[in-house]
Amino acid sequence: MGYPIKRMRRLRRNENIRRMMRETALSVSDLIQPLFVVTGEGIKKEIDALPGNYHLSTDYLIEEVKMLHALGIPAVLLFGVRDKKGDSTSEAYDSNGLVQQTVRAIKDEVPDITVITDVCLCEHTPHGFCGFVKDGYVENDSTVQLLAKVALSHAQAGADIVAPAAMMDGQVQAIRTLLDEHEKTETIIMGYAVKYASKLYDPFRKHGTKSSETAVDKKTHQMDFANSDEAMREIALDIEEGADIVMVKPGMFYLDIVYRANQEFGVPLAVYNVSGEYAMVKSAAEMGRIDEKEVMMELLTSFKRAGANLIISYHAKDAAEVLNLQADKVSASQPIGVFPEGH
Repeated sequence: MGYPIKRMRRLRRNENIRRMMRETALSVSDLIQPLFVVTGEGIKKEIDALPGNYHLSTDYLIEEVKMLHALGIPAVLLFGVRDKKGDSTSEAYDSNGLVQQTVRAIKDEVPDITVITDVCLCEHTPHGFCGFVKDGYVENDSTVQLLAKVALSHAQAGADIVAPAAMMDGQVQAIRTLLDEHEKTETIIMGYAVKYASKLYDPFRKHGTKSSETAVDKKTHQMDFANSDEAMREIALDIEEGADIVMVKPGMFYLDIVYRANQEFGVPLAVYNVSGEYAMVKSAAEMGRIDEKEVMMELLTSFKRAGANLIISYHAKDAAEVLNLQADKVSASQPIGVFPEGH
């Protein structure tokens, strides 16, 4: 028998065969676009560290949501950006707060899109920590009670999914309990189950939400990036406490964690392709070092291949445009045929 016996390249010979053999398919339905809302009207200001993403007043944000919905993106993740941060965190759960008003506006104008809200306090505190701080340490239990109130206010405003991000022990259980007590049993909880203490968040913190103009050490509540088994324990706890979806954040350097989570738990799994990862791709593309679209699609597909069901990414809009164009090309190349008589 001639050599080689098996020629693997036969199945890579052209694009049509490669598409037939493809094991992992990235879809627009997998994508979630983060959005940043600010107070005021007529505001659309590009975020320096996240080109292509903007600080948007509610009126402009609604137009952006309509565009995302038209592209087929099923969900947005909403962050409120406050210009002034004080010691009071009451606005975080105020029914007329920035996020709450924006949620209502989205659901009025684009009711079919799924609205996810980030449930954290770092956008409201002057120190940039995720809760009440005493002697440099975030107090767990008092912070958890406040997070539950914030989540409830978002749900009452119309949020479909609340996403607690503070990495406080027991936060999912406290939120689930309060939601159920107030007849919000259908509100989904997406737990930031595995959130590593990563420098990849810096563009988001310093420029996106402006939650930390200076370095803030969150290693006492966010995870050590050296740990993997601990991540599995965190996921197990969030599921036990009532999380419907669990998240791994960041994504690019943590595909092993995404894979393990998918294999060990088999629950809906999200990955957050964070600001630093996005900025690296953008910067390299601007320098002419890489092809932005090709790398973007390779990166997002790697998350799906590792086991993520949902991908939160600042690339979502651009990726949706690429995927829709690809789908249009495939559709155009395959006209509907007519079977011959008697077939």
